[in-house]
Order: sequence, then structure tokens, then C-alpha cells
Amino acid sequence: MLKLTHKTIGVEVRRGTYEAMVDGKQSGNVELNKSIDMPVEPGRHTLQIRNGRNSSRTTTFYIADGEIASFRCGGKRILPIFLLSFAVPSLALSLTRE
Repeated sequence: MLKLTHKTIGVEVRRGTYEAMVDGKQSGNVELNKSIDMPVEPGRHTLQIRNGRNSSRTTTFYIADGEIASFRCGGKRILPIFLLSFAVPSLALSLTRE
């Protein structure tokens, strides 16, 4: 099982609904301050979140049978990365394993 939470502390500029891409395919949408659970097969997978042209970097994770992989995503970034994300959209959103 894959659990994705869209939550940040403080002000978030990029707050829309994010698309979750598991293994390059859209697998669900997560809204601000919400979580979604997505079933995934045991093994190695990739995860990326998107919102229009903005995205996170692609993260690879491994999940065992019966395990839950939890990630937190958001649009809040420190100022230098926020400004750089206008030229490099894959830096716009953060994705962190919990």
C-alpha cells in the first residue's frame, strides 16, 4: 500500500490538487490537507507528483508484501529553490518519504 499526504506547515503558494504518478501512470489525486491510499504490488516502484507544469523529482522506492510506504508532498520550498523552479519545474514540488 502507498499512502500519500499533501500537507505543509505555513503558507503554500502551489496548493492545488496534485496528481500522483506511480511507475509513470496516473494513480490518483491528492488535495491539500488530505491523504490517499493506493494499492501497489510488492517490488520496486517510482513516484512523482504533478500539478500542471510543476512536478517533484521522481523518487524510487521498494515495498515489501504487506508494507505501507508513506510519503508527504507539498509546494512549499525555500526561496532559492522556489525561484529556480520557474526555470526547472521538477523542483517546484517536494516529495519526502516518512
